[in-house]
Amino acid sequence: MQFLVFILLYPILWLISILPFRLLYLLSDGIYVLVYYVIGYRKKVVRNNIAIALPHLSVAERHLIEKKFYHHLCDMFLEMIKTMTLSEKEMEKRFVFTNLELYRDLEKQKKSIAVMLAHYASYEWVISMNRHIAFEGFAIYKKIGNKYFDKLVRDIRSKFKATLITNKETIKTIEKNARINHYGVYGFASDQSPQLSKTHHWAKFMGIETPVHTGAEMLAKRFDMNVIFLKTRKVKRGYYEATFEHLANDPKMVPNYEISDEFLRRVEKQILEAPEYYLWTHKRWKHKKQQ
Repeated sequence: MQFLVFILLYPILWLISILPFRLLYLLSDGIYVLVYYVIGYRKKVVRNNIAIALPHLSVAERHLIEKKFYHHLCDMFLEMIKTMTLSEKEMEKRFVFTNLELYRDLEKQKKSIAVMLAHYASYEWVISMNRHIAFEGFAIYKKIGNKYFDKLVRDIRSKFKATLITNKETIKTIEKNARINHYGVYGFASDQSPQLSKTHHWAKFMGIETPVHTGAEMLAKRFDMNVIFLKTRKVKRGYYEATFEHLANDPKMVPNYEISDEFLRRVEKQILEAPEYYLWTHKRWKHKKQQ
């Protein structure tokens, strides 16, 4: 059954991937109408999240952000499909890193690097970073249930020299690389809500006390990795700009959870600058600390 679904959908995905960007975005506009007005995909979740995070805005202002978000969500979904046939040259033009020298200076220290980032703007195209680095880049992801689509995602990202590892493989991979002094760059999207059973720290995020992912910080401390924040902004439709920022060069000397808290503060700043590009479909504030 999984293979049948794959062979039925793959030709459609491939045809979408070869569309010129102008036609791709016309298709995105049509999908937006379907997703937002007809299906109403997770609209209650999105509306509630925006109201929780941005209570200072009027209902009309939040509604405008909501609609802009769905436009962006459809764009990002099709851009992800476009990656199947996107050339390195085109990717380099559309996803630009502004200060690679900061990152390259860290590589000279001969220490692995933890990159913390949010589900913001084009987090899928961050894989293009691997074209610019000497260390092996590891993207941590959640395995897809359909093994054929899972392989497709791995193949797509390997085009840009990214090595995918699942959540369950992360610690084992880092341990193995540390034993043989193989330096790596590990990408952690740490802004989503962890399982309560795995929660070790609570902090305010957009003014709400909520459980926090601390895995990136704790692994950085355990394996003495430099920690950087990758801030991405959408310049215009189909074009993004990413900037590296220091979070910690000696994480073992930083009090526990300060790195995770600082990461959230920087994500908050991103959201407040342009909230329509944050991934509002996830129930980020579904757990609240009991008073």
